[in-house]
Amino acid sequence: MLSLRDIFFAFIWIALLILAGRIIKNKVGWIQRLYLPESIVAGALALLLGPQVLGLIVTAIAGEGALLSEGLFSEPIREAWSSAPGIFINIVFAALFLGEVIPSPKQIWRRAAPQVIFGQSLAWGQYVVGILVTLLILIPLFNANPISGALIEIGFEGGHGTAGGMTSTFADLGFEEGADLALGLATVGIVTGIITGTLLADWARKKQHVSVAQDQDTDAVEDTVPEMSHEDNERVRERRAHLTRGLLIDPLSLNFGFVGIAVIFGWLIQQGLILIESLTWGNTGFTVMEYIPLFPMALIGGILVQLIMVRLDIDALVIPRLTKNIAGTALDVVVVTALASISLQVIGGNLGIFLILSVAGITWNIVFFLWFAPRLFPDYWFEKAIGDLGQSMGVTATGILLMRMVDPENRSGAFESFAYKQLFFEPIVGGGLFTAASPALISSLGLITTLLITAGLLVFWIGAGFVLMRQEARSAVAKQ
Repeated sequence: MLSLRDIFFAFIWIALLILAGRIIKNKVGWIQRLYLPESIVAGALALLLGPQVLGLIVTAIAGEGALLSEGLFSEPIREAWSSAPGIFINIVFAALFLGEVIPSPKQIWRRAAPQVIFGQSLAWGQYVVGILVTLLILIPLFNANPISGALIEIGFEGGHGTAGGMTSTFADLGFEEGADLALGLATVGIVTGIITGTLLADWARKKQHVSVAQDQDTDAVEDTVPEMSHEDNERVRERRAHLTRGLLIDPLSLNFGFVGIAVIFGWLIQQGLILIESLTWGNTGFTVMEYIPLFPMALIGGILVQLIMVRLDIDALVIPRLTKNIAGTALDVVVVTALASISLQVIGGNLGIFLILSVAGITWNIVFFLWFAPRLFPDYWFEKAIGDLGQSMGVTATGILLMRMVDPENRSGAFESFAYKQLFFEPIVGGGLFTAASPALISSLGLITTLLITAGLLVFWIGAGFVLMRQEARSAVAKQ
């Protein structure tokens, strides 16, 4: 049984690994060029210094039982790390919308309709492609687990945090290797996302698809919207000063308390849905809710906390800068511990499945980007779509990085659309409710039924895109 001392030193090691990751990134040029986060470098370093690499090398040279034959980290530390991703991912999602301005769905749609449609289409297409590849190739050739059909979206759209946080879900469904494959896909996604995004940006400049380069006289849109916070609002600062007068607690601790409330709300929602399922359709043997992890519910809990605090006029107590620091620290822990716990043996034993899913996911993202984005976006198509391409293969930060490559001054307004799209996107896919539920849905409903559901949603969003195109065309004609 783990002691508090074991857990304490497990997280001391994480801190040291992240510092080492920063030093390595500063010294190694190709890591800088790939814009890999320090947490990924630290996680890879932990994997190399663990029993699967350093331990094997020492054992081969000095034999079993030699110093470092189990790697640099003790068994209790590795055990603490293996449990950390599923715990800390709840903090990441609970803090996601705390301190954010949450507009109505109508306002979001008016501001970011093409962005919402494009992001949703990319995500549902990853399910369709993944399930088709699993049905037609992976099961006949490799006898793959049907849940493999969900791995592209979990790894690419969800990223390391989601993949690591779903470890227990995969284990409960009898697909333990799914977490390792998803983490491997997340690593492939973030690297290829940056590489292909950079290459596409160079191609687009040569083909003059980057419109902002031709619009030098256009005033840049103020780049404050992506944060969507009210941090710069003078009234909010005055209200916060009044509410915190005489406060004898660190503001970081206070905001961590709000994150905790969001997690509790999420847990209550989760337990309520499990109860409803057990009393209704669960009697038929079809159960899903018990396999859905807590983190998508914690996201909903964070939205509820934010809305309640706005209603009570105490939302100024939430300091977005601090909640983002809390979420960022938790995400670093998730990424480092998830990569440190990945099984190289599992990936090696399923290399064919891994490579086929990687190629299929990358191909879908790039082909759909080049086909649909120029048709969907009425202006600045490349600047607005490249962010979603980056997010669909890595993380949100990858998308923002690629947008800044082609539009550093935000002349296109792409940052605004991308930011508002997240409110229609994150609760559902990319680590949202459907992402978390997809393995259980495939296990319960089967691949064919899940394919019909996801293909139907893909067709719906593409159809919505063509409807929007016609509306834009009519509007343009009416203005002439």
